[in-house]
Amino acid sequence: MKAIDENQQSILNTRMLSNIAIAQHDLTTLLNCWLDDIVIIRGNGDIIFNKAAAAIVWRELFEKHPEICFVRETEEINISKNNTLAWEKGRWRGINTYSGGGKYSAMWKKYNNEWKLQAELFVSLD
Repeated sequence: MKAIDENQQSILNTRMLSNIAIAQHDLTTLLNCWLDDIVIIRGNGDIIFNKAAAAIVWRELFEKHPEICFVRETEEINISKNNTLAWEKGRWRGINTYSGGGKYSAMWKKYNNEWKLQAELFVSLD
């Protein structure tokens, strides 16, 4: 990525925090990265419609597969002109899971002066 501004850096920091939370199976920290009405489209096409539903999916995943990990690698972040929305794209890697990874896109929203995930779309390609 090119030189980044403070909004992009904040998003990168939260993305790094979410990657660490997934690696450590830390559901509390992961949930803190999301808005309550987050929408997640998983790499296999399954759709999750809010934080409560996502928490159930992730909890079950962590319990059933203690070796599983997903890493998001940011390639680009664009901030809206009014600094309230952002778009992120990149690659994701799956470790000990059904897919080796693919591409992702994410929508971020500034909420109470913090960047939170509003939506994520993952496509399994590997």
